[in-house]
Amino acid sequence: MQVTFDLPDEVVTQLQPFCDQLPQILALGLREFNAIPQEGFSGLAEVLEFLASLPTESAIIALRPSEALQSQLSILKEKNRTVGLTPAEEQLWQHYQYLENIVRIAKARAFLKLNETEAQ
Repeated sequence: MQVTFDLPDEVVTQLQPFCDQLPQILALGLREFNAIPQEGFSGLAEVLEFLASLPTESAIIALRPSEALQSQLSILKEKNRTVGLTPAEEQLWQHYQYLENIVRIAKARAFLKLNETEAQ
């Protein structure tokens, strides 16, 4: 497929030495762009900061969503139940489901480790 872009002169100058690598540059750029946290999706940062603090197993098991995150989830659930979600809201919902999966895995591992420690 052929695609034509209108680019600023300075970008064209920077890209000229890499003409044969433009597909890879675009692919990497898209990956990085897609990795930027989406507007409105703050839950991942909260969870990562919590886990980066190296909490105890008990603290991981006790982890609950913040009030702000819980409020956002409740709004999305209610909207989904009543009028349906927009594509952007559906994407946000998918992000939250992924985050919930990560937290469940962390809690399961913490629970197993806590049980191993108590059994010894």
